[in-house]
Amino acid sequence: MSTETVFTIGRQFGSGGRKVGKTLAEKLGIPFYDKELIAISARDSGLSEELFANADEKATSSIFYSLVMGNYPMASGALGVTEMPLNDQLFLIQSKTIKRLASLGPCVIVGRCADYILREQENVTNIFIHAKLADRVKRAIDVYGIAAGKAEDVCLKTDKQRANFYNYYSDRKWGMCRTYDLSLDSGMLGIEGCADLIIHFDKLSTAHKGLPI
Repeated sequence: MSTETVFTIGRQFGSGGRKVGKTLAEKLGIPFYDKELIAISARDSGLSEELFANADEKATSSIFYSLVMGNYPMASGALGVTEMPLNDQLFLIQSKTIKRLASLGPCVIVGRCADYILREQENVTNIFIHAKLADRVKRAIDVYGIAAGKAEDVCLKTDKQRANFYNYYSDRKWGMCRTYDLSLDSGMLGIEGCADLIIHFDKLSTAHKGLPI
C-alpha cells in the first residue's frame, strides 16, 4: 500500500468519476466504495437496501429541516421514531458508515457528501471530476447506453440532483473549485490520466506535509 490517504470523489454525470475512482483504488490497492455503500449501510442499520437506493444522493423533500451533523437522536436504527424526514435519517446512517470505513484506513469514496462528512478527519483528499458537456454526453451514450436524444437531459438533471443533495447536506457548494483540493477535466486527461495525476498529487502533498511517502 503506497498511501495513507482517504480520497473522496465528487463528479459530474458522464465525466467518468466513478471509473476514475475505481482505477485509482486498483492502482493503489485500496478499498473502493460507491454503490457498495448502500449494501454496507443497510447491513449496518438492519434496514432495506431498497430504502437507501431510493434515497441515494437525493435531498429530502422537506424544507422544514436544517441538518446539523450529529444533533439528531436515532433509536436503534428504527424509522418513524423521530420527526426527521426519512432521507435525513438515511443520510445520517450512511454518514456513520462512511466515517467508520474511512477510519479503517485509506480508501476511495465516491459522492454522497463524503468530503463534508469527513471534514474533520486528517489525511483526506477531496477531488472533483468534470468534463465539457459534449464529452459527458458522448460517454453517457457510448458507455452508459443512454439514448442519444436523452443523454444531455440526463446529464443535466443528474447534476442538478447531485448539487441539490450536496448543497442541502453541507455548508459548501457542489462543483465549486474551493470546495475541493483537486479538480480534473477527464475529457482532457482521460480516466487513466486522472488517476495517475491524483496519485502524483497525493505524493506531492504527502511530501509537503513532511509525512513518509
